[in-house]
Amino acid sequence: MRSKVIGALSIAVAAVGLFAATAPALAQGKTITVWWGKGFYKSEDDALLETIKKFEAKTGIKVELSQYAIQDMIPKTVAALDSGTVPDVAYSDTYDVQAQGKWAFEGKLEDLSDIMLPMKDAFAPNTLEAALLYNDVTKKKSYYGFPLKQQSMHVQIWGDMLEKAGFKAADIPTKWEDYWSFWCDKVQPAIRKATGQRIYGVGQPMGVESTDSFQSFYTFMDAYHVKLVDDDGKLLVDDPKVRDGLIHALKDYTDTYIKGCTPPSSTTWKDPDNNVAFHNKTIVMTHNFTISIAAKWFEDSTNPALTDAQRAAGKQAYEQDIITASFPKAPDGSTIKYRSDVKTGLIFANAKNKAEGKQFIAFLMQEDNVRPYVEGALGRWFPVTKASQASPFWQADRHRKAVWNQFTGGTAPFDFTKNWKFTILNNENVWAKAMNRVVSEKVPVDKAVDELIARIKQVAG
Repeated sequence: MRSKVIGALSIAVAAVGLFAATAPALAQGKTITVWWGKGFYKSEDDALLETIKKFEAKTGIKVELSQYAIQDMIPKTVAALDSGTVPDVAYSDTYDVQAQGKWAFEGKLEDLSDIMLPMKDAFAPNTLEAALLYNDVTKKKSYYGFPLKQQSMHVQIWGDMLEKAGFKAADIPTKWEDYWSFWCDKVQPAIRKATGQRIYGVGQPMGVESTDSFQSFYTFMDAYHVKLVDDDGKLLVDDPKVRDGLIHALKDYTDTYIKGCTPPSSTTWKDPDNNVAFHNKTIVMTHNFTISIAAKWFEDSTNPALTDAQRAAGKQAYEQDIITASFPKAPDGSTIKYRSDVKTGLIFANAKNKAEGKQFIAFLMQEDNVRPYVEGALGRWFPVTKASQASPFWQADRHRKAVWNQFTGGTAPFDFTKNWKFTILNNENVWAKAMNRVVSEKVPVDKAVDELIARIKQVAG
């Protein structure tokens, strides 16, 4: 598999017009500007820097790298677009969810088909498709981005807290209703009795400023087989079955809060807050769109800046105490098909050094470069290439293996890949707003769903 993939990627490299081997004189002395979202872990950033060093040595093209915090990438990129001075290559974890579809629609992105198509066979199913976006200027779809890594929904559980409450992992129900009742009605009272502390059974993200809340809510929608758009991006929300599914999903999601099984502050949580609550052991379980919670403890276990005791605590948590699991079966008994969010980078149509930028992307996507970058995130991201998915890294421990099992079981894309206007709905977080209408403003669930559907039609119709 490896040699086949490397071969496909070599073709991709050859497809780039100005690769060093074919035009060294033109490439020499060139400098490209690369903007990149800062990694979650040092090992992630180190792998990127190593690839840049190798690229510079091979091509003679200098790379001017600027890394920004995740929350700064979109504002900085929008400002660059407004000024007309854009980077040659850009990547952010937030582009796909919040902006890339819109930029493609408006004709602001460079078509990367000449480097994506030759490496098509290297990509796993449901990955390259995320970069296939509609351009309203050309009136057709094309590859306006490059897939780099992906993430999906996982459940993180404190196994030691579960035991303290008098239960074991085998006691966790697999039926939908029984599962949520277990955390709320059994584990929470038992852990409070055992510890004398106000611990919550669940950490349910509900904040409007949190991407966790909309990603988690999508999993509840998928449990009820809610399909908001067809494959062409046309809305299906007028179907009574969609409304009924949304009502069930929103009721189940908000019931956890109404029953007092998630911290009151979860209505205002931002993305790190359920992680923090979990690390502080004020909740027994939470659902999260990566295994960054478990990976934090792995990083602690190997961090030379920490004390021996802290490293030992990290090792204990990662190897013994924390469980990475999947959601229960859907209410009808079927297995939930998880959404995968494929993260994509891009080149702008008005970038100065597009040919050299494409060379950089083709080089980065070679297996020897992209694999260390993705694995540098310690399991937080899953690969988009078949060869990287087959790496021993994903069988090295139970957390990574759980991620591997979930992805290889099949995933589905988010709606914004079919209808870019869902990026607007995600930015507004209409899903969390509907939750808060129910729990904070005491609006009936069916009314909150009708408001949600009306907003979806207004924006994405």
